[in-house]
Amino acid sequence: MTSPKKRPTPAHNSPRIGIVGLGIMGGIMAEELLRQGFKVCGFDIAPAAKARLKSHGGRALASVQAVSDQSDIVIVSLATSNALRQVTQALADAAAKSKHTPLVIETSTLPLADKMHCAKALKAVGVTALDCPISGTAVRMKDRAWTIYASGPKAAFQKALPILNAFTDSVPHVGAYGNGTKMKYAANHLVAIYNVAYAESVTLARKMGLDPQQMLDLFGPSPVLGTGVMRLRMDMMVKQQYTPPTMKVEVWQKDMQVIGDMAKSLHCPTPVFNACASVYTAAMAQGLALHDTASTAEVLGRMAGLESVLPSSSQ
Repeated sequence: MTSPKKRPTPAHNSPRIGIVGLGIMGGIMAEELLRQGFKVCGFDIAPAAKARLKSHGGRALASVQAVSDQSDIVIVSLATSNALRQVTQALADAAAKSKHTPLVIETSTLPLADKMHCAKALKAVGVTALDCPISGTAVRMKDRAWTIYASGPKAAFQKALPILNAFTDSVPHVGAYGNGTKMKYAANHLVAIYNVAYAESVTLARKMGLDPQQMLDLFGPSPVLGTGVMRLRMDMMVKQQYTPPTMKVEVWQKDMQVIGDMAKSLHCPTPVFNACASVYTAAMAQGLALHDTASTAEVLGRMAGLESVLPSSSQ
């Protein structure tokens, strides 16, 4: 693991940051901003998430509107389209009433149509939004290994960049609003395939009597074969240890659906992606919903007649 780079302490006039959605990703963003000296407030419907923010020195507020009113920049990190619709309406209502217009950085991985609706509704009340989905897990942020695909107005991007750089140096501007989400779909499309490919490779190694740890030791650092996904997920597969998850199977199913729907809408063939989808569905059926997506190795191992370290239903 590489040591995180030390970031400069924010100036006293640094923007006030609000975060709506304090789950795994939103929570760790809040903690990192607080660690670097930013003033952070936030809202989440889960009391435990708000308590976590308070324990790290942030201010937990009672509503989305309160976060909007007390922030210069609002980061949104949500799990569902319904949540995004509700939050968008609350942000729009707050801006319409107070005339205060914070910059909104939307980081969720959701259907493009829902992200576009968010930007349109906010623009109608004078609020600028950026589409900035994140490629990387909460664990990877500690290594500054995230990539944030930023899209939207260039001036707004320049304003947001110092905040996004608190998490990673990899913040490319990929064009018009919505291109960030498209880029994230392309990235997750590859990750979906990689996960199952590595699970298949580990299963083959075990069936051949090889030590999968030796395979990881040889392949992981390889400039030809090695990837960050391999080093993260194959390590879990080798150890057959899938908790705590870096990405739950049940959450990943949402991303799979979104990518599949996008491909179908464009009449784009995705035969390899489609082939791996059933492995994740099987993981759900086998009780692995709350385990890491690396547990696809258990699905293939069971198909191959290998002994599993997990019961047939782990929920």
